[in-house]
Amino acid sequence: MSELLALRSHDFAAAGAALGEAVMRLRGAALHEELGRIARTLLASPQGSFTAADPLAAPAPRADAGAMPGLRQDIRFEGHLFGSVEVAGRLDYDAEDRRQLASLAALAGPLLQVHSLAQRATHAYAQVEAQLAHQSQILDQIHESVLTLDQMGYITSWNGGAARLFGYTALEAVGRNILFLYADEDASDSQPDLFAEQGGRMMEVRRRKKSGEIFWASLSLSPLRDMEDRPAGLIAYLTDITERKLAEERLHHLAYYNELTSLPNRTLFTRLVDQALMVAQRNELSGCVLFIDLNRFKLVNDTLGRRIGDELLRQVACRFRSALREEDVVAHLSGDEFAVGLFDVRQHFEATTVAQKLQAALDAPFLIEGHDLRVGASVGISVYPQDGSEADTLLGKADIAMARAKEGHANPDHSVAFYSFDMNKGMHERMRIESGLRHALGHGELMLVYQPKFEIGSDRIVGAEALVRWVHPERGVVPPSEFIPLAETTGLIVQVGEWVLEQACAQAALWQRSGMRPFRLAVNVSAREFTESLPTRVADTLARYALAPCWLELEITESTLMHDIDRVIGIMDRINALGVALSLDDFGTGYSSLSYLKRFPIHTLKIDRSFTTGIPNDASDCAIASTIISIGRQLGHRVIAEGVETPDQLAFLRDSGCDEVQGYLYAKPLPAAGFEQGLRENWLLVG
Repeated sequence: MSELLALRSHDFAAAGAALGEAVMRLRGAALHEELGRIARTLLASPQGSFTAADPLAAPAPRADAGAMPGLRQDIRFEGHLFGSVEVAGRLDYDAEDRRQLASLAALAGPLLQVHSLAQRATHAYAQVEAQLAHQSQILDQIHESVLTLDQMGYITSWNGGAARLFGYTALEAVGRNILFLYADEDASDSQPDLFAEQGGRMMEVRRRKKSGEIFWASLSLSPLRDMEDRPAGLIAYLTDITERKLAEERLHHLAYYNELTSLPNRTLFTRLVDQALMVAQRNELSGCVLFIDLNRFKLVNDTLGRRIGDELLRQVACRFRSALREEDVVAHLSGDEFAVGLFDVRQHFEATTVAQKLQAALDAPFLIEGHDLRVGASVGISVYPQDGSEADTLLGKADIAMARAKEGHANPDHSVAFYSFDMNKGMHERMRIESGLRHALGHGELMLVYQPKFEIGSDRIVGAEALVRWVHPERGVVPPSEFIPLAETTGLIVQVGEWVLEQACAQAALWQRSGMRPFRLAVNVSAREFTESLPTRVADTLARYALAPCWLELEITESTLMHDIDRVIGIMDRINALGVALSLDDFGTGYSSLSYLKRFPIHTLKIDRSFTTGIPNDASDCAIASTIISIGRQLGHRVIAEGVETPDQLAFLRDSGCDEVQGYLYAKPLPAAGFEQGLRENWLLVG
């Protein structure tokens, strides 16, 4: 009996192993068949089967008494019925067989429970996988680009729409920072964390494709969150809107720009002017509006046709734009009417300089389809805030001024008028002086006079200052106070300065050849002349007249020195290297810093006449003059005072340690012949 039990125990172990392998390896009918076979083998029965439980089916009936005897056992675990196993075909089933079948069912129950759970999990996973694949297909097929980013801006997913839009595959894009798609000028617009924190944002952006093409996109950013609802990054949706943006730009251009010349139209001009006026009001600045009407355009248009007229207007617009600064506003109002807004002007009369530049831009003929065409322009000017505080008002008054200019001028092509009568009168006087000065430069109306410089104590001449005078054929001598500031404003001072240097060196060369003892002949140099080319120009002039450099001194003002200090010092060093002396004119009236003064390679400080006038009665003038003299002596510079007219002034300056003086107390500025006569007579102190 014990041997039989041992055999059955061995058979059950084998059955258990076979059962475990079957549950792990088989599914469906194959598993059911294997469970029946294991039962047959274990109980040595000709017949054996497994019937899976059907929750909707009625319980299977028991075999009746006349049927072949057999055994049946339900397989259950934790209240779940998985089916039943049944064997038949023997007549001698006993209690041990029943126990063996029950044990087999007890072993199969938990295995089938695990099998059932695994099946459900596998099914669920397959469903999720299928759903994800379905969603992926949808994302890849939609036209919109969809990508996700982590919180550092690195791309974590990239759909087919993004691949089609940007030209990068998912393999190329995923893992890279989103910045590689930005247009260069938008690189600072990296997506901040606040998008994810505050729930998203929509915007229009410029992005770059793999091909390098820049395009406009509508970008929607939404927060991406993890399973615990914490911010994990961003979801970005992009749509190409380049065509819409181009259409908007075309509509904007049509609304705000003249279609023919591409200049701003009246609507945009008034908006830009009103904006500039707000800035001018805050900063207490002046502004001007110029109304420009072309002369003889209607004749060209009527005679040669609209096509020629349109091309003429386009070329006029180009010339106007080239003649103006970038910050100036120029508009094409309609037909042959243009307008300009100026808002960086120190004085209103500077607008006349701009008006003349615009008129000069039309002097050269326009060559269009074989036609040599000439047009001019009349210009009217209104001034903010005197003539109005709004663009429409200023434009209207400039239009009135233009009509006045066209009617009241012998040559409309050079006619300019202000809306204000007083300004208009001043402008005409200014233009008359400017035109006359240009004529004077080329027709021998300028001359030099020389004011001697005397050494205090010895009363001997140690130098002279060359001063320009304008001898007008009708008006006589024009005061320098009238034409020098105008020459500074218009830029004519450069031509005047070149003429003065040339004439002064020519005269000094004559005195040098006549055997006179050398003395410094001072020539004033304006800020406009003080450029990198000045040392070369001085050297060339000295060489041209074979003039020793000890005859020449250049006088520069403080304002010249206060822009780009290192550049200025470099120019001064080059002039010094020529042997030419440098004098700082009008010292004390500018803004020079004492820390800079010690760096400037100058020889002489000149006390401005505004400080010598009050000496010795004005305590402030006396204190300033004394301080300048003290500074000059401590820095090793000679000091000269200009405008000395009384013995009391001279006595104070002598007692304060001043080195030189010039002024009417000694001599007025004299022509070359009179100055030379004084030199030969060994000038002495007068009075």
